[in-house]
Amino acid sequence: MRDFIMVLFVFHQVWLLPVLHAVKVSPLIEKVSDHKDFKKLLRTRTNVLVVYTKTATSGDSHLKLLSDVAQTVKGQGTIAWVNCGDSEGRKLCKKVKVDPSSKRGGAELLHYKASWESMVAFLKDPSGPPLWEENPEAKDVVHLETEKDFRKLLKKEERPILMMFYAPCKSFHYYSVHSVTVTVLAGMNVHPAEFDSLKQEYNVKGYPTFCYFELSPHFQSSEHLSRDTSNRNPQPPQPKTPEVLWSETDSAVFHLTDESFDSFLKEHPAALVMFYAPWCGHCKKMKPEFDEAAEILNKGADSPGVLAAVDATVHKAVGDRFKISGFPTVKYFENGEEKYTLPQLRTRDKIIEFLHNPQAPPPPEQSWEDKPSSVSHLGSEDFREALKKKKHALVMFYAPWCPHCKNTVPHFTTAAELFKEDRKIVYAAVDCTKGQNHELCKQEGVEGYPTFNYYNYGKFVEKYNGDRGEAGFTGFMRSLRGRDQEKVVKRKEEL
Repeated sequence: MRDFIMVLFVFHQVWLLPVLHAVKVSPLIEKVSDHKDFKKLLRTRTNVLVVYTKTATSGDSHLKLLSDVAQTVKGQGTIAWVNCGDSEGRKLCKKVKVDPSSKRGGAELLHYKASWESMVAFLKDPSGPPLWEENPEAKDVVHLETEKDFRKLLKKEERPILMMFYAPCKSFHYYSVHSVTVTVLAGMNVHPAEFDSLKQEYNVKGYPTFCYFELSPHFQSSEHLSRDTSNRNPQPPQPKTPEVLWSETDSAVFHLTDESFDSFLKEHPAALVMFYAPWCGHCKKMKPEFDEAAEILNKGADSPGVLAAVDATVHKAVGDRFKISGFPTVKYFENGEEKYTLPQLRTRDKIIEFLHNPQAPPPPEQSWEDKPSSVSHLGSEDFREALKKKKHALVMFYAPWCPHCKNTVPHFTTAAELFKEDRKIVYAAVDCTKGQNHELCKQEGVEGYPTFNYYNYGKFVEKYNGDRGEAGFTGFMRSLRGRDQEKVVKRKEEL
């Protein structure tokens, strides 16, 4: 994310920001040049961030950032623009004693490292604390922005690491780190959908999740720590005995390598192979089931097939060859050829049953978007245009993997079906994990799944926090239509 230094002038309830304006101004950024209009703006709005520029065409590099911020804080904050380069704007700038070419002004000067997150947080709550990564008191914490940064830290750092996976939230107090005895402290905002695989890898199911890493050139281990922050001096867990590799245990499973893989399949015409990663929680859960099935299948004289396993983090050639992208992945091979990928095989009985009667797996579950329904599925390319045409739109922002979303889908779909004949109403959905939709969801203030926003002709009005059942969704829309009818009746009576 692009950061730039901005200067804030604190003046009563108004925050003045002399940064450069873009050539093309977003309609959400209000242009002001008349002093009366300016005073009215300050009187009628709560939080106002005023952008002062020397000319009308300078610095369009920050237009995208300011536009995104304006979109996100609409209804909670306002961004206004004053061009001190034209005649009217010059008078206004002179009256409020602002010179955008100067580094100081008549009000208190504050320096702020501006990012999208910090500007949004500031406009929503000017008196609130700074973001954790921008808080000077947290300078001793290593803040990571990408998965690449995270992997790099684990690779280069030999000291223990206490890692906190978090999502920005006010309910959690980030405690002082001065007295913490762990060698390296690190934090990473993993709420965005781009970190889903990382969250799965480290079993991050809630925020914050703490993981303690012990690292060496040859071994890495991690352990979840308690989220209880009442202990302000957390201690690392006692060193554990390194976990014994699965291939070195007394297991009936055949453990294959890059070199032995093909020859093994030639010797065994029917083989079920589990591709795994030692750190994978789902793999660890499945191993005992696979071991028990192997005790029966691999040692039986009349066995219909055998069970084998490949550590795809070590034997990468085989993993790459079969495009292994998640763990565990179970594949069935017949006469040396891959025949099926079987995500449903996780228990001993299912594994044994399959090898006695190999069948193609059931087709993958159809996505919500592909199922016929009255819900309108929108994306970044058609979201705004579609909503502009509807007087009332209830939009569900979701992620396909989210359990709460899955539970809500049938109720939301039923509600959409009930109102499908009303042309002024739409129940819409946006998959925030798909394509450019992540940025759209970010702009619409989505911080968790599912999130429901109500729009009136494309303009955000409020978040829906009612019941997530059919009654809640239909009752909300009926109340809106009821108000519409009351207004019509009132107009007729006035006539």
